[in-house]
Amino acid sequence: MAKPVLGIMTLYLNDNRFLEERSVYQKMIAAGKKLGLEVFVFTPQDVNYRQHRIQGMFYDTQSKTWSRRWCAFPHMIYDRCRIQRSHRFEQLKRFRAKYGHLTFLNRPLRNKWTVYKTLYADSRFRPYLPETRMMDSNRDISEMVAKYPLLYVKPINGTGGRGILRIERSGTRSKSGRSSRSGRTWLIQGRDHSRRIINPEKVSLSSLQKKLSGWGMKGTRYIIQRGIQLKLPNGRVHDYRMLVQKNRNGEWEPTGCAGRIGPKGSITSNLHGGGRAAGMRALLGQWIGNEDKITAIEQEAEEISVLIAKHLEQSYGHLCELALDLAIDQRGNIFLLEVNPKPAREVFAQAGEKATYRNALIRPLEYALWLYGQKSRRRQKTIGMARDQEM
Repeated sequence: MAKPVLGIMTLYLNDNRFLEERSVYQKMIAAGKKLGLEVFVFTPQDVNYRQHRIQGMFYDTQSKTWSRRWCAFPHMIYDRCRIQRSHRFEQLKRFRAKYGHLTFLNRPLRNKWTVYKTLYADSRFRPYLPETRMMDSNRDISEMVAKYPLLYVKPINGTGGRGILRIERSGTRSKSGRSSRSGRTWLIQGRDHSRRIINPEKVSLSSLQKKLSGWGMKGTRYIIQRGIQLKLPNGRVHDYRMLVQKNRNGEWEPTGCAGRIGPKGSITSNLHGGGRAAGMRALLGQWIGNEDKITAIEQEAEEISVLIAKHLEQSYGHLCELALDLAIDQRGNIFLLEVNPKPAREVFAQAGEKATYRNALIRPLEYALWLYGQKSRRRQKTIGMARDQEM
């Protein structure tokens, strides 16, 4: 009996066919071989649409070399394609439209704004959602800055901390000690769309509105979100990356959670932006201190993350994993900052959590085998029913 075959679909990062996660794919191919699953890598650019064939990339675990060869479509597709502003993303949309009937482990998730609205519609999730608005006019800006002392502006389709601004109220006070609204200023800092750190700048409300109106890339829409104060005593921001995945029984469960600490001067903690990883419990120990409270926070974070994953899958179609970026304030309140449907796993390796990192790589493969088994059983049942009817 032939092995089940899984195709990992990704995008080249440039026209030189550079693959960002090649070393991760090598580990997954080696793990798949041990599980009895053949795994190869391809991009939409490698597909012959007339012959319905793929020029796949195969990794030989013995010689530790990559090679290409033409092959049939796999039994299942694991979509690892992240958003790009390139012709390669247009090729991806064509592939999804033409081959959407195939078996995918995961379907595309919607943008940050749509996901927020989907979750907000369910009262279970509202306590975990910082107020968020689409930034359509100066009115949205003025109302949010009047309401909250800390805000974040994010592109609705951004990844890796690109194009994010942090806005913090920095007002003056009158002789009576009251805050003077007319004398208020706002401190803006962030990262541009190449992840470069933008130096802090103090501006008035009118200057803030003008700056935000001209911020970003043409055709990109932004949300404005209430900020949670997450600066450690050393002045660096931090958050937590919770990974939830389908297991070998096709059920959602938390794989692990690790802390992320941003570099000096950064408003985000993304590892790609220079952040570093830390164990969740150790980081919460610095931030919260109370061991019993930390245990309760960990349990609540796992439970709400699994519920969110199940709800989003019901709303958007099959998913196999999600990374949830969580903020936890010093009172222990948990907030969902955003959801990442194509998560990296390196935060666990960098935090020294080897077992969690291994599970993060293997679980999509185990889920693929479970899904293949489910399809095979349904097919055999259909064949059996047809035979019974003939008899």
